[in-house]
Amino acid sequence: MTGLPVVRACDLPVGPPAHRWLVDGLWADQAVGIIGGEPKCGKSLLALDLLVAVAGGVPCLRRFRPARRGPVLLYAAEDALHLVRTRLEGLGVAVGLALTDLPIHVITAPTLRLDLPEDRAQLQATVDQLRPILLVLDPFVRLHRIDENASSEVAPLLAYLRALQRRVGVAVVLVHHARKASQGVRAGQALRGSSEFHAWGDSNLYLRRTDDRLLLSIEHRAAPSQTDLPLRLHSVGDAIALEIRDTPPAPTPPRPTPLDRVRAVLAASGHPVALTELRQACRIRTAHVCRALAVLTADGRVRKTALGYELVPSAVSGPPFPASPVHPHGNGNG
Repeated sequence: MTGLPVVRACDLPVGPPAHRWLVDGLWADQAVGIIGGEPKCGKSLLALDLLVAVAGGVPCLRRFRPARRGPVLLYAAEDALHLVRTRLEGLGVAVGLALTDLPIHVITAPTLRLDLPEDRAQLQATVDQLRPILLVLDPFVRLHRIDENASSEVAPLLAYLRALQRRVGVAVVLVHHARKASQGVRAGQALRGSSEFHAWGDSNLYLRRTDDRLLLSIEHRAAPSQTDLPLRLHSVGDAIALEIRDTPPAPTPPRPTPLDRVRAVLAASGHPVALTELRQACRIRTAHVCRALAVLTADGRVRKTALGYELVPSAVSGPPFPASPVHPHGNGNG
């Protein structure tokens, strides 16, 4: 019996670094995966945005730039063809591109079933002919008549798409529904049906609504992920597109002064504190501690006793910031 082919790890092919991403940070090159979310979360619009970005070489969601551009292929099972065109034209307007300039190909067959050998063969022939670098199938529920909860039935369909990806080098996006009322559950685990879906993906995009916010989570098998990126609908005339909503960073709290540190340590101690102990707790230079003590003593807020320094009772109204024996902002250098 002939054994399986084996090579040393050092002899495995090296992928070209420039093609690590299809869309930087958003979708890995030649990756298979899911765009998932509950109904009416914008999954199809995000999938079309990804198609336009790759076909036109423009940033997806106005943020994520394609690493390369090329022809793309779409099968939209739930939308009428005129609606698909309208949405793609709108996305083109949003990024300043005409639909006629974009190599976007749309499968117009009324049905496509991945559980039927003849339909698989037709899809394979179409991919072989067009050689797209991205294939979007939307949604998965319209592509079969199997039990989505049965791994034994789901796995062969996903394996077929994985084989298609490897044979042609095409990235494959499946649009798939998440279970309703799945808040609090990890995004990938909220996908409807078998756990095979979550395990299959190299890159996955998940949309969810929280109150009035639309959030995007990005998950990769071999790269850092991002969670809860806020999205909004951006309109250009009648055209609409999703985009990342930039939120201002939270203001940085002011760094406590030596006076704040000394006062906080004394307020938290409840007893007189020696100068050496006070300096260690404040984690600042002795000179800074002494100057702070001089100011606080002159103001009548601190007094010196035989056992060390303490706050004057009338000055104890709580520290101006959370007190700690070792303050996280201190570095020993003042």
